[in-house]
Amino acid sequence: MAEKDPNCIFCKIVSGELGAEKVYEDDEVLAFLDIHPSSRGHTLLIPKQHYDGLLSTPPEMLQTLVAALPKVASAVVTGTGAEGFNVLQSNGPCSGQMVFHIHFHIVPRNSGDGIGLGFRSALGGPIEDDLSKTAEAVRAAF
Repeated sequence: MAEKDPNCIFCKIVSGELGAEKVYEDDEVLAFLDIHPSSRGHTLLIPKQHYDGLLSTPPEMLQTLVAALPKVASAVVTGTGAEGFNVLQSNGPCSGQMVFHIHFHIVPRNSGDGIGLGFRSALGGPIEDDLSKTAEAVRAAF
């Protein structure tokens, strides 16, 4: 963890070096509109301190972020008139993470909006798996 990463675009937003349409801020977190939104009101929630991703973020900060999520999501849904929303958090380039400062996406949704955030197998169908073997491998990793 670094207090701030001088090369991180989100750290630059926190410090005021770069502008953003902020929608919520307190001592520890900041929420602002995504400049490449999936839908109107697509919002990013970040800690003000720099952490690359979920696994490098201390549990106390994760608790702070998760505690802010319903408050921010409720305002986003109300402010946009959305029917619902997705919360998305990516880790690593293969997952689509582009800015390596932990953040949660709050994506307002409406029926028939055409946003494709569903998870599908790369094979085009259900993943054929021996669930018991996969479960055992995951349990062993603890």
